[in-house]
Amino acid sequence: MDGLSPPTDPTELRRVFGCFPSGVTAVCALVDGAPVGMAASTFVPVSLDPPLVSVCVRSASRTWTRLRWCAQLGISVLAGGHEVACRSLADQDGDRFKGVAWRAIPGDAVLVDGAVAWLACRLHAEVPAGDHVIALLRILGVRADSAGEPLVFHRSRFRHLSAA
Repeated sequence: MDGLSPPTDPTELRRVFGCFPSGVTAVCALVDGAPVGMAASTFVPVSLDPPLVSVCVRSASRTWTRLRWCAQLGISVLAGGHEVACRSLADQDGDRFKGVAWRAIPGDAVLVDGAVAWLACRLHAEVPAGDHVIALLRILGVRADSAGEPLVFHRSRFRHLSAA
């Protein structure tokens, strides 16, 4: 295919995907009174009417299995300086909220303090997509801190924005 390789090597495909910079979000809620959450760099605004966003989640995710049934989910767009919180929320074992400042809002959505934007959402639909699920989330409430800068993930590293 004119110098392009078939996408058979997962490591190479991950490297190619890593060429596209993305913001990093936390998807969190209270489950049985305790915070449950995960980091997601596959957050995408989808629609203004109705207000929808999406996140892509591994089909095998134990965390999503717990979150998908929540009445509300908190989406926090992580800020520069949230690298440690992001790594903690992405950890497969242990207390994901250790050292992460957060608060619950009515409806049991959990928001990470110091983020640049927050959304309260509920699951609208799920679309199977290979080894992932695309979770479409209906936005119920929003708030933004326009003074903050988002955390950016690019080529497997955290980056910060700078004005050109």
